[in-house]
Amino acid sequence: MIATLLIRAAIVLAAATTMEIVAWSSHKYVMHGFGWVWHRDHHERHDGFCELNDLYAVVGAAISISCFMIGSPLVLGASAWWPATWIGIGVMLYGAIYTLIHDGIVHQRWFRYVPRSGYPMRLVQAHKLHHATEGKEGGVSFGFVFARDPKVLKRELKAQREAGVAKVRDAI
Repeated sequence: MIATLLIRAAIVLAAATTMEIVAWSSHKYVMHGFGWVWHRDHHERHDGFCELNDLYAVVGAAISISCFMIGSPLVLGASAWWPATWIGIGVMLYGAIYTLIHDGIVHQRWFRYVPRSGYPMRLVQAHKLHHATEGKEGGVSFGFVFARDPKVLKRELKAQREAGVAKVRDAI
């Protein structure tokens, strides 16, 4: 019984952790690549509450729901693969963490909270540096939950500007 719970918890944590890698990769290569059409409005000022970029959350939800379906005996009968349910919970957990951190703390879409220190402030600084570029080229800090040192990111951004890789806004 305890072993089963530990295995399920490990699957959930592994899936949630893996989602940061998936999110980083899709943010860098899809959202700032061929998927820029959906992501562009997230990098531009606008008056509306919703963004076309929010469709990426729908994609994440579809991945989680698909995992639940693959793991469900009600859907697939004897062909169901039980770990998929726990993977789906991990994907859903990552989505909740992402929503809290990225949409909540960083962009303040749901509530007003300005971190003054610690890791929350580091997350905000790293993401603000991500938004320091104009357009989809170049950029730093493509992750959402794990943030690198803002000092390092500023040096990388400066090097990208000097190399002509990224057009950096004047505020940086």
